[in-house]
Amino acid sequence: MTDLYLNVALDTPLDTCFDYRWPGHGDRPQIGQLVLVPFARREVVGVIVDISDRTEVPPDKLKDALEVRAQLPPLTTEWLDLCRFAADYYQRPIGEVMVPGIPKNLRVQKTVSLDRTLKKLAKTTFPHDPAPANAPVLNAAQLEAALAIGNADGFSPTLLYGVTGSGKTEVYLQATAQVLANAQGTQTEAQVLILVPEINLTPQLENNVRARFPGVPVATLHSGLAEGERLSHWLAGHLGHARIILGTRLAILASLPHLKLVIIDEEHDPSYKQQEGLRYSARDLAVWRARQLKIPIVLGSATPSLETWHHAQSGRYRKLELRERASPDAALPRIRLIDMERDKPAQGLTSTLVSALKLRLERGEQSLLFLNRRGYAPVLACDACGWIGNCTRCTAFMVLHKPENRMRCHHCSLEQRIPKSCPTCGNIDLQPLGRGTQRVEEGLQQVFPQARVVRIDADSTRLKGSAQAAFERVHQGEVDILIGTQMVAKGHDFRNLTLVGVLNPDTALFSHDYRASERLFAQLMQVAGRAGRAGRKEGGNASEVLIQTRYPQHPLFGAVMAHDYDRFAGELLEERQQAGVPPFMYQALLRAEARELQTALDFLQQAADCMQHPGITINDPIPMTMTRVANVDRAQLLIESPSRPALQAFLKSWMAALRAMKTRAKWSLEVDPVDI
Repeated sequence: MTDLYLNVALDTPLDTCFDYRWPGHGDRPQIGQLVLVPFARREVVGVIVDISDRTEVPPDKLKDALEVRAQLPPLTTEWLDLCRFAADYYQRPIGEVMVPGIPKNLRVQKTVSLDRTLKKLAKTTFPHDPAPANAPVLNAAQLEAALAIGNADGFSPTLLYGVTGSGKTEVYLQATAQVLANAQGTQTEAQVLILVPEINLTPQLENNVRARFPGVPVATLHSGLAEGERLSHWLAGHLGHARIILGTRLAILASLPHLKLVIIDEEHDPSYKQQEGLRYSARDLAVWRARQLKIPIVLGSATPSLETWHHAQSGRYRKLELRERASPDAALPRIRLIDMERDKPAQGLTSTLVSALKLRLERGEQSLLFLNRRGYAPVLACDACGWIGNCTRCTAFMVLHKPENRMRCHHCSLEQRIPKSCPTCGNIDLQPLGRGTQRVEEGLQQVFPQARVVRIDADSTRLKGSAQAAFERVHQGEVDILIGTQMVAKGHDFRNLTLVGVLNPDTALFSHDYRASERLFAQLMQVAGRAGRAGRKEGGNASEVLIQTRYPQHPLFGAVMAHDYDRFAGELLEERQQAGVPPFMYQALLRAEARELQTALDFLQQAADCMQHPGITINDPIPMTMTRVANVDRAQLLIESPSRPALQAFLKSWMAALRAMKTRAKWSLEVDPVDI
């Protein structure tokens, strides 16, 4: 019998796969199967990426593979190629891409849970009726978009550019129905993948999908699932049972052998970019996957990313537009600026905003106050000596959380009790500076003691299911005023909400990050879009958005007031082109961290000097804006090129040189960074 050698991808930082000898028992292994192997002093699960009758490793140094998970169909060639591309493009070992994308319960030594789950799935009757239920009549623009997407053939990237409340979700659902119907009677049923940027947007979407497609199996994939749930939903996709798969960014790496359409909702959202480990963009991988499979992909947004807008303007992507709100009597909200130099705020609220809130309370309508800063106050200070509550481990302030009687660092999670007096001079009159959502909530309860006020932010929704429960209260009309951070700014369909108040957007106007204005504009347009989605009520007035600012003449606010994304995006693209930044330049960012800043800077300087390449700009190493986090100093080195292939070629050679360097610094590379 000819010896067989399995080349296996494992979740290790080593940029290689590992050969194992197949001992010969059981059926012949297949590429794409999971396999249990010994590694160091452990037994781990990896993915078979190649099988051969020869090996470059001396056979006596090879270990035997222990067990192939033959219960599962192999991962497809297309899935393996997707992972290879991601590993190559983002400069990561292939095992770090493949293995973490597989549910943890498939990566354990024992297969009891897998066997039990597979038996359960085998006994489950999956409905197979793609006919939608209770589909509303679309307006002309929606119908044109749904038909164009649902009947698209081959790789067809489309930007669905629709104002907030224009019914993009309805277009997604009816295009999905068309794709599922087109696959009826063919050899393989279709699968549709719909991505949303955040977990708290999945329940609303899942409810809509299940109500529309009662005869279609649906799976959901996101990090909030328990391991058993994630395994069941992943298997439903991998085995082809689930026809519609909903998820956050991690779902783009799911095994979906019959994928026929990909939809990226709120495609502009930064949450689609993973910020640790494999720093991939789910949106960009989705476009590559659609091209690989020769299937349509839809990128939907009221405020598209400049990269996507540039592709649409240049003709690389098709652009479909929804310029009007879906409800016939629903107009875009009127946006007004409140000059805080003239209307001085009390409790963080100007008199104009207080009057507007009072009017909504009298009408029985809901209001939303948006402040992208959680906690009670961003800093606690002493007026007597100037002491400020800094984190002892980070270059950041300790945020005051008054209800919990704690001060907390939002970067390293260090906590301590609120001091009774100034640690420097003993002054007992310590003052909170600035306002977070907790302080606004406190102020509102003083101004409107009869109002039902709910705060939704990362602090109030720590427990599993708490965010969904809070949003449900809003939808059920049990809330008068909702206070929230960016969690409430996007995707939610609040039918009785007619007023949005925006507090303190000014800090983003002066950020060093060239993306700050793009993000602020998107944030303001998205949160403004929560108002007036159901249309004008009998006896009521049009919805409105009030933005409190000290800079009412800033051109960004003018574009927001005019709902003019087209002009704003066009001007930003001109600025980006003149400045030589994305999407007209391609970037990678090398980060280093160490106990001492100089160690990190020395490594980055060594990295900058080790290799030169035509067409590549290597900038000087600099400390990161947030230099110290959790007692570790951080620095960065930016690499740029007008050519993506040239940058990729350089990175491949450069990474090999970096891995050979000896340093006490810990380092990582991010391709297409979104935060610099």
